[in-house]
Amino acid sequence: MNEAAVIKALAALAQPVRLQVFRALVVAGPAGMTPSTMAEGLGISPSALSFHLKELVNAGLVTQERSSRNLIYRGEFAQMNALLGYLTENCCQGAGCVVERSPAAGCGCQP
Repeated sequence: MNEAAVIKALAALAQPVRLQVFRALVVAGPAGMTPSTMAEGLGISPSALSFHLKELVNAGLVTQERSSRNLIYRGEFAQMNALLGYLTENCCQGAGCVVERSPAAGCGCQP
């Protein structure tokens, strides 16, 4: 992931409503959600939601697909993982991290 894409993605998420929408789509998983379901669940007006979804799609964090008469929005997990990878690439003082999954291990990075 290049720096310009990272900045675009972080800028899109640096707004409370867009962050809520993105998190809701992550929870929804591959099934995604329709705008009406999101608007109702998040208490956002349809016009405001439309604006925020457009920004998330433009940043590559969300995809849009037409299914019959409905639009289905989904989190773009590959892009999200690329962003997280970019942000944590040098989390261990530049050394490669070995991730160990245990409650005390956290991300696997040792100070």
